[in-house]
Amino acid sequence: MGNFGQKIDKFIEIFLQQNGYVKVVQGLQNTLLIAITGLIIGIVIGTLIATVRVLPKYKRLPKVLNAICSVYVSLFRGTPMVVQLLVFYYVLLPIIGVHITGVQVAMVVFGLNSGAYISEIMRSGIQSVDSGQLEAGRAVGLSFGVTMVKIVIPQAVKNILPTLGNEFISLIKETSVVSFVGAADLYVAFSYIGSNSYEFMVPYLVMAMIYIVLVLIISLLIKLLERSLNRSDRRN
Repeated sequence: MGNFGQKIDKFIEIFLQQNGYVKVVQGLQNTLLIAITGLIIGIVIGTLIATVRVLPKYKRLPKVLNAICSVYVSLFRGTPMVVQLLVFYYVLLPIIGVHITGVQVAMVVFGLNSGAYISEIMRSGIQSVDSGQLEAGRAVGLSFGVTMVKIVIPQAVKNILPTLGNEFISLIKETSVVSFVGAADLYVAFSYIGSNSYEFMVPYLVMAMIYIVLVLIISLLIKLLERSLNRSDRRN
């Protein structure tokens, strides 16, 4: 117990006196920024792909778009996130001559990856909406796109909200790999503290606790949002 107390004292010393907390705050900010931006990009891309996937396939253009979307989804769902980060940062960016930070790369790649998963989530949500809703929108003169945006997709989002929450939680946890492209996340911050204290047990335990707290907060917010939406539906 005394040895563990010494480890805690060493952790506190590095954390407070050697500005370890600055690294942790920066790492937490980057972790949330990457996950939130990735989720937003993923929702946009996923919604577009899901809309293409549910289009009637009577004409050639919908078929071609559907094939492209299928390849996209298979590509990003079939390769690990860390491989996508490495290929994007060390292969694609040098080829096209673009220079951006590791955090920016992580936001883009997380968004592209999330889009592949959210497209399947959104597609199931769209298909769970009564087909009569789409037919009613078309019957009153709305185009397919306007009907989807104003009638079908809002209902689909309500249906898949818990699953979107799980996707956000997954993104939060997966940010631990962004150090491979030089982004400073929570893992990098606590590795810094461990390296300076020559002791990794306490820093990594604290890091795990922070991830757990983040997941609990997100889960609580999703539940509150679900209750709010359910109450609004009952009023209507």
